[in-house]
Amino acid sequence: MLDETTNYKLLKLLEAQPQLSQRQLAQELGVSLGKVNFCLKALIEKGLLKATNFRNSKNKLAYMYLLTPNGIEEKASITLRFLKHKMQEYESLEAEIEELRREVPIN
Repeated sequence: MLDETTNYKLLKLLEAQPQLSQRQLAQELGVSLGKVNFCLKALIEKGLLKATNFRNSKNKLAYMYLLTPNGIEEKASITLRFLKHKMQEYESLEAEIEELRREVPIN
């Protein structure tokens, strides 16, 4: 359930906006609240995220999710792998488009 794309997007979002609630994260990622909860717990267990309570918040259930130093390193590694994967997809799609152009000339 913790795929690398979700991992990447979640870490990227939390790096930029650590105060987002799980509901907001789910909405931003287009996944279920349960999946976000599962992913956050897994990232915390791996030591990539740290959850801190808003001490002065009126909503005592509010948390801030901060990337740990290991989380920052992992995000960089995932970003590199994600970029390589997307570039491969792009090159494959570009080759497919070129092949189709040869088959059906556009006037």
